[in-house]
Formats: sequence, C-alpha cells, structure tokens
Amino acid sequence: MPFDAAPLAECGAPAGGRAVWLRAADRVRLRLAHWPGERHVLILPGRTEYIEKYGLVVADLAAAGWGALVVDWRGQGLADRLAGDPRMGHVGAFGDFQRDLDAVLAAADVLAPGPLPWIAHSMGGCIALRGLMRGLTPPAVCFSAPMWGLANPAPLQAALRVAAGVARALGRDAIYAPTTGPAFGLPSMSFEVNNLTTDRAQFDRMKAQITDDPRLSLGGPSLRWMGEALSEMAALARRPSPDIAMLVGLGGAEAIVSPRAIRDRAGRWPRGELVEYPGARHELLMERPEVRDGFIARILRHLEQHGA
Repeated sequence: MPFDAAPLAECGAPAGGRAVWLRAADRVRLRLAHWPGERHVLILPGRTEYIEKYGLVVADLAAAGWGALVVDWRGQGLADRLAGDPRMGHVGAFGDFQRDLDAVLAAADVLAPGPLPWIAHSMGGCIALRGLMRGLTPPAVCFSAPMWGLANPAPLQAALRVAAGVARALGRDAIYAPTTGPAFGLPSMSFEVNNLTTDRAQFDRMKAQITDDPRLSLGGPSLRWMGEALSEMAALARRPSPDIAMLVGLGGAEAIVSPRAIRDRAGRWPRGELVEYPGARHELLMERPEVRDGFIARILRHLEQHGA
C-alpha cells in the first residue's frame, strides 16, 4: 500500500517519525503519523486535537520501547474539514469516525504489523468504545477521560438533542452549537479559567502549537456534531462492556466529560481498572508532572501486561 507524505511539525517526539495521508472509505482525507519501534501503540485523540499535541507522549512511549501511531480524525487537525467554516467541528454522522478507524487500522497493518493496543482520549474514547463493541479486538486499551457522557446538566443535553433534531430536519444543523463559536475552547481560553490542565507549561505548549499553525486550531462543535455525539453516547451506555483488558484514568476536577458515566462503565467492565487523580483536569496526559508521569507509568504497566 503506497502512502503519500503529509506534513509533520516538530513536536518533541523522537526523530524518525513521518506522516502520511490516508483515505477513509468515503474518500475523506485523514493524516496518520508513525514513529517506528519493535512494538507499537495506537493513539486515538479527542475532539479538537491533532497529531503534534501528542509529541511528548510519543517520546515517553519511545523511552519505554514503544513505537506509536497517531491520527488526525476527520474534521480536525490537517484532515479534511467538513463544514464551510473550517473552525467548526463537524461530522455527518458519528459512525463516520469508524470509517476513519478502519482506515487507520488497515494502514497500521502495513506500517506497524503485529499486536496494536490503543490509548484513547476523550472523543477518541467514544470512538474506541464503539470499535470494541462492533468486534475490534486490540490486546489492550487505555482510556484517558473518555467521552462516555458529557458533564453538562441532563436538561441541557436533552434540549440540545431536541434542537439538533429539529435543525437537522430543516437542513440547518451545520451551525455552531449554542454558547460556542469559532473561538470556543482553547483558541480563546486563558490558563486561569481553563478546564484542561493544571500545568502552565503544558497549557502554553498547546496554545503555542495552534498559534504557530492556525490550521490545527478548532473552535466549537456544530449542532449536528452535538446531536450525533449525544445519541452515540446514549446508545453505547445501554450496551455491555467488551472483554478487553482496560485501564481508564479520570481527573478529580473533570468538567468536560461525565465522571459518573466513566465510573459506571468502569464498574461493569469485566477486566477494567479505574484510577482517579484528585485535582487533575481533563488532559491527564498533559497534566502537572506528578499526575502525568503517574498516569503514563500506569499505562506502560498495562501495556506490558496485556498489550504485546
């Protein structure tokens, strides 16, 4: 399978990495980065994220003997943007992300054959859980603050689902979800009010990446994305957990995804382990050193036990 080269900025990852373009089954173009090793792990990022954000995580994995693959999902990073406004996080259907996952796994069979455990953050955790429930069988999976529910109040979520359904019926759901916009989230966020990390250096690093290359930046989600995400999380919540060795991390100050949903799922996962970090926010892999290092050490132990 030939791959066309894609750009990859310096991001603190080891030398020797490269990025390539992929096409999902519906021809949407994705970007995939590969850092070689004798064994590999697949990183599935969250909403708004991009490959370079995980450069330091890739470096930590490499120090422990792991190569890595990281993907830009459709609608973000340098993958094809799907709305007229490229700053809008948009998707036609949440199931479309499974096309992306299938394209990545097909490429991984060529670039990094062999057992391929997953590390999935936030929205990536929702995509990964759907993949597991439709029969994909990585040897192990690690979740960081997975999006198995949102932290918004239930009445607000119900109202958003109704609004999304009405707007979709009218063909007008490719608009920003209420209270969001093109600068929503990290583009307009200050460290003092951020809900991502308690670590100033990590926050400044993320801000600098999207400032240096605005193509990586993403604002609020579309109403279609929001409706699709809420429906997908509700559907997944009704299904039993897969029998895959699982580790999930949760911050004590989580304010983006639902801690209740994470604890509920972890409690009914046959081979699941939940670890909580008091005071930590959403980005456990970009948190203050004692949290980040502790969580990465847990991930590495899980991979050694189950991932190869």
